[in-house]
Amino acid sequence: MFYHKLMIGNVELNNNLLLAPMAGVTDLAFRKICKECGAGFVETEMVSAKAIFYGDDKTISMLNTDGEKRPISMQIFGNEPDVMAYAAEFLNDKADIIDINMGCPAPKVVKNGDGSKLLLDLDLVYEIVKSVVAVSKVPVTVKIRKGWDDDHIVAVEAAKRIEEAGASAITVHGRTRSQFYSGVADWDIIRQVKENVSIPVIGNGDVIDGKSAEELFAKTGVDGIMIGRATLGNPWIFNEIASYLKGEEVKKPNNAEIIRIILWQYDMLIKEKGEYTAVREMRKHIGWYLKGMPSAKIIKDEVNKLESFSEILQLLKKYFENI
Repeated sequence: MFYHKLMIGNVELNNNLLLAPMAGVTDLAFRKICKECGAGFVETEMVSAKAIFYGDDKTISMLNTDGEKRPISMQIFGNEPDVMAYAAEFLNDKADIIDINMGCPAPKVVKNGDGSKLLLDLDLVYEIVKSVVAVSKVPVTVKIRKGWDDDHIVAVEAAKRIEEAGASAITVHGRTRSQFYSGVADWDIIRQVKENVSIPVIGNGDVIDGKSAEELFAKTGVDGIMIGRATLGNPWIFNEIASYLKGEEVKKPNNAEIIRIILWQYDMLIKEKGEYTAVREMRKHIGWYLKGMPSAKIIKDEVNKLESFSEILQLLKKYFENI
């Protein structure tokens, strides 16, 4: 049975289908929605350890978990072991798990030596993980990629060093940094990592439905699956995959359910960030919710022109009544 509970250190997850941390996406509202839709585990957007060190209010506000069901993982990034340790200590009474980002491919991140750039220095990878584990009261996990590029495929060796440094689990995205999100994820490298470490390994990359989830489990032997881009506009994917893996009927959301989730997300956003920001952030989410539907681009363009959510809701209700 591929679908089951998962232990990360001393933390038990309800299931092994996990929401990936995504900048500008996995805020409090989206995490709550994904939890309701069956995610066994969610993570905050990645936050800068250096920003925590300097007490940046905007960064710290990204760690808001008000009313959120546990467990919750908080992801930090940086390249200085002592600063990363400081951030971990800061999170000790806030997070159930601390995750270290060593996979982000974004230029603004790697230019500072953070994210996937760390995969070019496995000694530093080891020192960062060891420093964070030394001060953390909760399990520490690490998210990596296949490697930097085709000349630096280091996932297996990195995973060994990460386990040696005391991490409780590893997530592997099956692409190099140079690939970003193009091409096909290499599930075989995920299998190799799983075969070379004893801590839980979570596979990430190209899971879009129950069938692909089942294939990743079968081909790699991973303990869990992390899903990122496939959740955009489709937080129901967690329940859909769970149903598929259990041999149950896979139910797609109807129009009323889509509207309900949009309303709930907007309500949470306005309470946390105010209407001006909420309306603007909901524009991208609505675009994702409508993807693949008839005349979606036309409606999305209309939504982007509207300034109040009442107008957006009226437009959406009319749209769903006529499709």
